Amino acid sequence: MSHRFLEGRVIHRRHGPKKHGFTYRYFMADIDVDALETIERNALFSYNGFNLFSFYAKDHFGSKTSFRENVRELLERFALERTANMRFVTLPRIAGFVFNPISLLLLCDEKMRPQHMLAEVHNYNGGRTVYHLAFEAQKAVLRGKVRKDMYVSPFFDREGEYAFSLAYDAGHMLLSIRLDEAGERCLDATLKLKTVPFRTAATMGLFFRHTLLGVWVVTRTLWQSLKLWRKGLSWHTALPADQLRRY
Repeated sequence: MSHRFLEGRVIHRRHGPKKHGFTYRYFMADIDVDALETIERNALFSYNGFNLFSFYAKDHFGSKTSFRENVRELLERFALERTANMRFVTLPRIAGFVFNPISLLLLCDEKMRPQHMLAEVHNYNGGRTVYHLAFEAQKAVLRGKVRKDMYVSPFFDREGEYAFSLAYDAGHMLLSIRLDEAGERCLDATLKLKTVPFRTAATMGLFFRHTLLGVWVVTRTLWQSLKLWRKGLSWHTALPADQLRRY
């Protein structure tokens, strides 16, 4: 399995203090980290260069122009060894613009089974952090938990616990994230995506189906925030530490 696209839907469900939910179409690129140089066999997708779709190393984990070097330094920070296969799942730049709520570095064994996941999370205040999930049991659905330590939504507390579950194979990816605050379940976010071939024609099809998805991510978030504010939810303010690029 080399590069591919993953297309489907993102589903959000808030459980309290006010119930709220939405579903949008979504897609991501699933990149083979060891084959970055082959990305440009797709005429509409570039690595470290402008195109209809593009992927820049400096957007993730570090400031170097080599993504593999940024990954190497990240693994050192978390005291992790590289594995037989490394995959990076992210929303690419579209016509030069992107906002990534979450990107995933998957450290997989020789059978493409994830052993570790490094989840890169951005907020709208310039903050970015990385959560490390270690998967202990190799089952169809992998599970892990991590403490929340960065402000994301103005309508949730800064602290809480994320519970991740991941199903990942050649045909699809299913990622579910549950947020608990003070032991109470308050959010479920799910990505349900199926494989789309990494071909030029498929890339053009994704563009027409999703247009400037990065722009839509921002505007849809603002729209949903307005709805939540009108429902009377309390507004939390980001701390200075939540406005920093930590990795």
